[in-house]
Amino acid sequence: MTDAAGPALLLDTYSLFFRAYHALPDMRTTRGEPTAAMYGFLALFLKLLRERQPMSIAFALDVKEETFRRRRYAEYKAGRDAVPERLLEQLTRLHELLSLLEVPVHYVPGYEADDVLATLARERRERDEPALVVSGDRDLLQVAHGSVKVLFAGARGKDAVLYGAAEVEARFGVAPQALPSWVALVGDPSDNLPKVPGIGPRTATELVRRFGNMEGVLHGLSQVASPKLRADLELYREQIIMTEQLARLEDRLALPTEPRTLPISPRAFEQLRALFVELEFQSLIPRLAALAPKDLI
Repeated sequence: MTDAAGPALLLDTYSLFFRAYHALPDMRTTRGEPTAAMYGFLALFLKLLRERQPMSIAFALDVKEETFRRRRYAEYKAGRDAVPERLLEQLTRLHELLSLLEVPVHYVPGYEADDVLATLARERRERDEPALVVSGDRDLLQVAHGSVKVLFAGARGKDAVLYGAAEVEARFGVAPQALPSWVALVGDPSDNLPKVPGIGPRTATELVRRFGNMEGVLHGLSQVASPKLRADLELYREQIIMTEQLARLEDRLALPTEPRTLPISPRAFEQLRALFVELEFQSLIPRLAALAPKDLI
């Protein structure tokens, strides 16, 4: 935690918490309190501290208020399963954890945690300071360039993958900043964003690489050789524009909290240990002790 060369660790809180819940079987204390999501989240957090040695940390949260994306497109993220009751029961503990860590927790009404993280990432990038965004949300791959990398937490049983600009381009065929344009053509089922029928990833990649973004594609329709492809792009013009706008993260939010990131204090390590004892996370206590200041735990 003291290595000046380490990145700022920027965490997509609910995304990681929900994935932790789904990755583990039901866990409970001897009192009957459900703890699987908390255990998985904390195990990942300690792993990040050990392996990435961040110089500072911040968390980003979604808020209940309707976002600008939902106001623009009522079907945005529609059809998602309800949050399981056992997961909801652990949210109070999650917020207790965020409080005792004593590092910044950022959120902005009307926007998503992704937008908050994109703003934090841009600020770090503009100062050429390293940052590591950790999330299970593919949308955040668009911030993986310059001094910012994204650690994409895989689904259950899959390893996390580290992305910089080269890794994003190797996977999708376009630069990170162009991913919203790519999504405008192929859609995004996880966010319920519609695709253009008949256009697959290969065609989308070719169009984005050739024209740069959807404005370039739509202005350059006369240069598209296939009559059917031209017709489809024209037919779905308004949808394409809307989807690109919804997929692009807002990275210039006015974040109210300063400083943006902080290291974990010695007191926070002590408070973490007390929480581990209360939640009966005996296996995590030695991992915490190995990371805490010497002789503290």
